[in-house]
Amino acid sequence: MKSTTKTLLLTVGTVVTMGALAWASVPFYNWFCRVTGFGGVTNVAEAGSDTVLDRTIKVRFDANTAPGMPWEFKPVQREVELRIGETGIAFYEAYNPTDRAVAGTASYNVAPYDAGYYFTKIDCFCFTMQVLQPGERVEMPVTFYVDPEMVDDRDAKYIKSITLSYTFYETEMPEEQDVAAGTAGADAEGKTGLN
Repeated sequence: MKSTTKTLLLTVGTVVTMGALAWASVPFYNWFCRVTGFGGVTNVAEAGSDTVLDRTIKVRFDANTAPGMPWEFKPVQREVELRIGETGIAFYEAYNPTDRAVAGTASYNVAPYDAGYYFTKIDCFCFTMQVLQPGERVEMPVTFYVDPEMVDDRDAKYIKSITLSYTFYETEMPEEQDVAAGTAGADAEGKTGLN
């Protein structure tokens, strides 16, 4: 009996420990990637760089949608060349061809991975959830710069071009948006009924 109880407690303890580690691994990995730039994760800044170098770099833009995401999503401009440290702005276009409001969240990465630590976003549509109404088309900006410290990195200093890639995923509509969409629909029906 004691052996069975001990085995049961060890099994439950192992399952709980493994579950806790699995739960903590995602935020820990995200933190690790933000700090090190591993996996092409970018940095975030409040303002542009204080230093602008004479050396230029090309930044390419890529857009994807996850399976099941009904939006059409693409970069307005495929590539831009700017000086390292110079603040750039690029636009992505999203279109909701459906007859319902759709919420989306963008994940992103930078390639090559060595450049991720030096690619810095000042403002980005990817920081918040986006909601597009039926038939709505929008242009969404991302403001960024490439940190001049990249030229001192023994691996990153040879990089000539960087690709910024986004993938939009459909996410659950926030409750306040559901209520607003329902109210707008009711108003439209009411107006139609009066005519």
